[in-house]
Amino acid sequence: MAFISHPAFLTLHVLRVRGITETAEIATTTGLSEDAVVAELAKHREQEFVVLREGRLPGWALTHLGRNEDADLSRVELDTASARNAVDAAYLAFLDLNPGLLRVCTDWQLFPPIDNKTAPELNVHEDAAYDAEVLDRLFKIDGAAQPICAALADALARFSNYGPRLQEARRRVEAGEHDWMTKPMIDSYHSVWFELHEDLLATLGIERGSEPNDSNTEDES
Repeated sequence: MAFISHPAFLTLHVLRVRGITETAEIATTTGLSEDAVVAELAKHREQEFVVLREGRLPGWALTHLGRNEDADLSRVELDTASARNAVDAAYLAFLDLNPGLLRVCTDWQLFPPIDNKTAPELNVHEDAAYDAEVLDRLFKIDGAAQPICAALADALARFSNYGPRLQEARRRVEAGEHDWMTKPMIDSYHSVWFELHEDLLATLGIERGSEPNDSNTEDES
């Protein structure tokens, strides 16, 4: 049976992975009730693990103390759940797929130049054959990613939402909703992929800059 994370850790960890996040979104992401999230955030705030930001991008954010606490709790959870080997194996399998997914995202956004002297052009999705070839690569990558997500969910239940979210984004792209490949601020395929990558790094205590050069070139655009 998959290990169930403690609500206190879940509320911290979603902020570590997603950055500034509002209460309702924390509840949706973690599967906790909003009342439970509010209660956990209040305790975290008292311990100076989180702050509530206002302004243009409102929501809860980790403090330096909170980031350290999340790292400590991640290590404890991996050991308690005996999940380190499973998560490490999933991470290595994910890294194998990462360059191909990033290439798919680039090719979805840009038409490759005809020669080395020509700049790439924006893909306005008028070439059905070109888009179909890119989507075929996405389909194959997602097919390889789903078992990785399933293995993670079998080890730690908090990973269980990634597989369905990737499938839903892929379904939307295939249905002609082009934004669901790379658009930020929605659960596009790239957004969910980036979040999964960040979750794996945070869970294993790996700094993004320490990864192989061909595996750490993601951005949030």
